[in-house]
Amino acid sequence: MRGVLFNGKVEISDSIEVRDPRPNEVTVRIRAAGLCHSDLSVVNGTIPFPPPVVLGHEAAGVVEEVGEQVTSLEVGDHVVFSTLSNCGLCAACESGHPTMCAKSIGKLSKPFTVNGEKAFSFANVSAFVERTVVLERQAVKIPKDVPLESAALVGCAVMTGVGAVLNRAKVSYGESVAVFGMGGIGLNVIQASVLAGATKVIAIDMLPAKEAVARQFGATDFIDASLGDVVEQIKALSNGGVDYAFECVGHPAVIRQSIDALGWGGDAVILGVPKADAEASFLVSGMYMDKSIMGCRYGSARPRHDIPMVIDLYKAGRLKLDELITRTYELDQFEQALQDLEAGELARGVVTL
Repeated sequence: MRGVLFNGKVEISDSIEVRDPRPNEVTVRIRAAGLCHSDLSVVNGTIPFPPPVVLGHEAAGVVEEVGEQVTSLEVGDHVVFSTLSNCGLCAACESGHPTMCAKSIGKLSKPFTVNGEKAFSFANVSAFVERTVVLERQAVKIPKDVPLESAALVGCAVMTGVGAVLNRAKVSYGESVAVFGMGGIGLNVIQASVLAGATKVIAIDMLPAKEAVARQFGATDFIDASLGDVVEQIKALSNGGVDYAFECVGHPAVIRQSIDALGWGGDAVILGVPKADAEASFLVSGMYMDKSIMGCRYGSARPRHDIPMVIDLYKAGRLKLDELITRTYELDQFEQALQDLEAGELARGVVTL
């Protein structure tokens, strides 16, 4: 079957095979897969990952085969993927914190072969391929009337952005928010902040062309980060500093800006992924104003609860999914999709299979 393989360089391979599902696993035919900066980060080395690896992790598809002991899914079900291969049994999982499950971090499986050589699955999923195999608990059933191109985005960009607001920061009515970076995650932080009741939502990006889409998703203000002092502009718009600042870029300098833009008692939430050895600094004296810096993995999500919730909000017209899709691509256009992503032209690009 065909898929996107990274083995020192990106290539479209016609020689990928996937093993049969084992107990508690399902085989899913991919219908649509979103292109995420994490995929680009593997290609450019920001995220070190051993090759060969089948790329992709944000997707939706149709169940083709179920392994033994699978009870929640049947052949023909439509599903969205979660990247969490958490165990479901430890204290973190049992207390509703699956992103803190130690068994979900650093697991490297090899369900694929390419010309007889075993290949890794990226982020426990691999989505830029015709079929993949995942744990049952990673495939969350959704209604069949939800377009799979839009549903595909829920498993990463939407879950990370919406979860960061609702699960981690817990933004509430009347509060102020600054969002750095208008990619797929940043736009979802914006719309979730509006949903949570924030009344001042400031979008920040280096590309002024991003203002229109930021306002479409609910931003009340836009700052062109290439002009002037960003922190001072945020403070001027928010009576001295925001309640929450979300860093969705993955750059130490932007992390510093997100901390400096906080008002008294404000929280900075770091969502962007810089290089593994990156360090950021802040003024210690500023922290005595009850500021906090929060890490956030995968929106602190509880996928089997949160993915259906997001789908329900979408169907109720309260959360945008269709509008996130800037462009769709065929598999053969994958390198063009990567170039468009790197150029900042996409909220989300979707590869259809």
